[in-house]
Amino acid sequence: MAVQSKNGKAYEYACLIAFKGFLENSDNTVEILAADAVIVAERDYALLSTDLRNKMDKAAMAAVRVITRLEPMLTNSYNERLFLTLQPDKAGKEGDVRDILALRKDSDWEIGISCKHNHAAVKHSRLSKTIDFGDKWLQIPCSEEYFNDISPVFNMLEELKAGGIEWKAVKNKEDEVYVPILNSFVKELRRLEAEHHAIVPQRFLSYLLGRNDFYKVISRNTKKVTQISAFNIYGTLNKSFEKIKPQTIVPKLIMPTEFYDIRYKSNSKNTIITTCDNGWAISMRIHSASTMVESSLKFDVNLVGIPQSLYTQYEPWQ
Repeated sequence: MAVQSKNGKAYEYACLIAFKGFLENSDNTVEILAADAVIVAERDYALLSTDLRNKMDKAAMAAVRVITRLEPMLTNSYNERLFLTLQPDKAGKEGDVRDILALRKDSDWEIGISCKHNHAAVKHSRLSKTIDFGDKWLQIPCSEEYFNDISPVFNMLEELKAGGIEWKAVKNKEDEVYVPILNSFVKELRRLEAEHHAIVPQRFLSYLLGRNDFYKVISRNTKKVTQISAFNIYGTLNKSFEKIKPQTIVPKLIMPTEFYDIRYKSNSKNTIITTCDNGWAISMRIHSASTMVESSLKFDVNLVGIPQSLYTQYEPWQ
């Protein structure tokens, strides 16, 4: 597992124990549910240097301070046990990007938190000659024409993979691989929107952000600040507990209804920018994500435009 991935798991654990420690001091009964993901994250946390662990702990506590002000259900209950746990990686593949879950089972209440250590990327997705991104992302199958367009490129990659070729040995990979695949992807995305205009942009973003509301907490170690954003798409965050209201109101986000533009990023052959209405813009960089040639390609996805209504707080720590 790469260092970045291990640090990401460690930060999830830092946030988990920060919430547990803080909420127990608020007279809650808090229990961490046993899960393989918790075991892995605890191990990676234990392997950190003392300096990095201290930074993660401070960054995590900054997130706790903000989110507990926004979620009265975390600190108030009818003496009901609060459960905390970490989700497995497969949850993200199934459309749930939340790393931490906080649950009150009797009240049928939960919130989720996505933890990022020094990066802000959203869902990573793959393309291959057999992956139907339309069906997987939008619940609308891609056309036969799309698969006919991409098959020659992926067939070539399969041959290179069989020969044990490294990506650095592939000449003109941007023009021979990235550009034709992205062109076919954009063409098909535009076709799907044209035929299903009312639903494609919203489903596109819902897939990338996940199908559950969540808080996204990003540790910015060099700036000693934690960024907390509330992706309240479905209106499940920021609920009151009886007469106890959140200290700050988190607005519900308005999803996109149309693609304004889909084009290559300036001076790039591997990144497209999709600009939507209601303030959304998405950067999608396609790359190999491995040393050896594989028969699939990976998207690195980032939000480069967000609605003004997105609640975001920067909480400093020292």
